[in-house]
Amino acid sequence: MLVDLIDVYWDDPVAFAEDILKFHPDKWQQEVLTDLANHPFVSVRSGQGVGKTGLEAVAVIWYLCCRPNPKVVCTAPTRQQLNDVLWAEIAKWLESSVVKNFLKWTKTKVYMIGNEERWFATARTATKPENMQGFHEEYMLFVVDEASGVDDNIMEAILGTLSGEENKLLMCGNPTRTSGVFYESHHKDRVIYKTHKVSSWDSPRASKENIERLIRKYGKDSDVVRVRVYGEFPKAEPDAFMPLELVEIATEREIEPIGRTLYIGVDVARFGDDETVIAPRIGGKVFELRGFNRQSTTETTGRVIETCRMYIEQYRQINDIIIRVDDDGVGGGVTDGLKEFFDYNPFPVQVQIVPMGNGRKAEDDEHYENRGTEMWAAIRDFLTDNLSAYMQGNPPEIQLPNDEKLISQLTTRKYRMTSKGRIALERKEDMKKRGLDSPDRADAVALAFAPEKEMYWSNERPTGW
Repeated sequence: MLVDLIDVYWDDPVAFAEDILKFHPDKWQQEVLTDLANHPFVSVRSGQGVGKTGLEAVAVIWYLCCRPNPKVVCTAPTRQQLNDVLWAEIAKWLESSVVKNFLKWTKTKVYMIGNEERWFATARTATKPENMQGFHEEYMLFVVDEASGVDDNIMEAILGTLSGEENKLLMCGNPTRTSGVFYESHHKDRVIYKTHKVSSWDSPRASKENIERLIRKYGKDSDVVRVRVYGEFPKAEPDAFMPLELVEIATEREIEPIGRTLYIGVDVARFGDDETVIAPRIGGKVFELRGFNRQSTTETTGRVIETCRMYIEQYRQINDIIIRVDDDGVGGGVTDGLKEFFDYNPFPVQVQIVPMGNGRKAEDDEHYENRGTEMWAAIRDFLTDNLSAYMQGNPPEIQLPNDEKLISQLTTRKYRMTSKGRIALERKEDMKKRGLDSPDRADAVALAFAPEKEMYWSNERPTGW
């Protein structure tokens, strides 16, 4: 029977939960289980009472039954959370399952009968790194409950153990800290992870009475409610320029591209490992970003023209295009190339080319150190208004692509106050020293939303338009 389970449910933990455990997962649980089957690292932040412990129990039993000779390590910051909550939940679902006669449950171990030494799950409290070391197997799963409370040295020991191609990590918890591996999995490292956020409001399992009690006691904008109800991290660190929730809300709802102007932000790479990024926008909708490495300015110019043609063909309402280029350094070559093309080639709509050097003087130089900071402040203001609309039950006004690199870049950049009281964004060189990528995608989106200043050149509308 085990061979059949492996064959049938190898990459389908949702069906395994329903058929074998009689566990009927909510939509978000289905999505997490599917991601776990197909990706090595999954991280879930949630409010209280949404069913994350049940999800973890299903993941453990599925992996034990659907991989040959697996090792599963379950951990949590406290013995009470690990043994009384997670381990007890595993026992509950195992006892009523079709596979209860194949797996033996004890207080510290669940193992395959007849193969106790190689085929098992174990409970190890996250109190010291050595508890997480010494496990090596082709098929291995670590489940970390209340992951925000697990110290970094222990998480680093876990990550160091997960070296195999079929090794997996599932982290779940209330997002209580704004630092650490769990926090970074939703911020600068989220490109590596499949991430999920689950609000208690959206879960049929969570007690709405308890939610309302928390809101009455602490206030809807308090960190307690953010963490325990909405699954949000506490308010951003003082030097983080863009809170994560502003960006994530803008990726969660579809909106229509309303408007007759196509805006294109172009961030031109200066170094070999950086990206040249093109960000198209109509109204409040930013479309999928186009990223390219190691492009000459001529190639970049061609990519921008290609983007113009693509969107004119797809969205017939467009009657003008505004292209904003970061033309500091090599970007000037793209500005010149676009001017030359539109100067000598007829085009079906009016095109405006706007140079927007990030290092130039800000329009509002009383508050912002340079143009780049001013542009980021503008998009932050747009996203703040978008969040306010969402919280009041109104339809969203901005949609960003659900692009993990973009989200990470927007939410990990810091800022400082200068001696003249101006806000200055963290330099790209300093971001790289912290191990972060250059924020090329975020810069392109900021350009797509930038104020319409300094029109450099525009072609004439075609005859008869």
